[in-house]
Amino acid sequence: MIRLAELPDLESILQITHDTISEIYSHYYAEGVVEFFLQHHSREHMLSDIKDGIVWLLEEEGSVIGTVTIKGNAVNRLFVLPSYQSHGYGSRLMDFAEDKIAEQFTHVHIDSSLAAKEMYLKRGYKERKTCRIQADSGDILIYDEMEKRVDKQQERINYNGKIFIPQSNTENGEVDGETIFRYFQENDLFWAEYSGGDVLKGYMIGTVDKNGELDFHYQHMNTDRQVRIGKCHSIPRIMDNGKIALQEKWQWLNGDLSGGESVVVEK
Repeated sequence: MIRLAELPDLESILQITHDTISEIYSHYYAEGVVEFFLQHHSREHMLSDIKDGIVWLLEEEGSVIGTVTIKGNAVNRLFVLPSYQSHGYGSRLMDFAEDKIAEQFTHVHIDSSLAAKEMYLKRGYKERKTCRIQADSGDILIYDEMEKRVDKQQERINYNGKIFIPQSNTENGEVDGETIFRYFQENDLFWAEYSGGDVLKGYMIGTVDKNGELDFHYQHMNTDRQVRIGKCHSIPRIMDNGKIALQEKWQWLNGDLSGGESVVVEK
């Protein structure tokens, strides 16, 4: 049985997490990296996630043997007690997490340790980026950012006639809450006009795939009379109110060539 964790479950979650890290990760990482993982998966972080209602537990015959945290479209802190591993419990938790995420997102994201990477590759996850962090001990932590597409949205998204406004943007972006985007679509062709805030006039053009994901280039003139151009990839999510939110990763193609992330929501 998989159920939502409650505050009295904190000690069980802490034990599962730390027992697994101590026993399994020591075969893949240096001692300093194992200690880094133990500190990162702290009691305080777990307590906060339980209060946010994003931690789930796997029970077998009344005992808690596994846990997973689902934050947005990301699978976090998936652990099964070492004595219960290799019996399919990790796969059950992953099936559950992917189904929950697929209700609102088109992709599942996970930061994979070396210990779990092979399992995720077998489930169809693709490597997006290899990351390295230096622990306080000087030892190097290596992990992979991985992603998998889930095709469970019931209806294909059509953007024609929809209006979007920015919800958030990184500091090097030029659109803000005063910018208004007007979207248009014919088959898989997508384009948009936008203006407001620091943008005098802008245009976007690109394509829509079967999951509603957008790949496009954009160009606008800002209030300093500079022309800025860039490219963007947007992933849709259906919000509780039925409206669309787009999680965007973009990059300038002139100026400093920096990149950023933003979210726009349907008005």
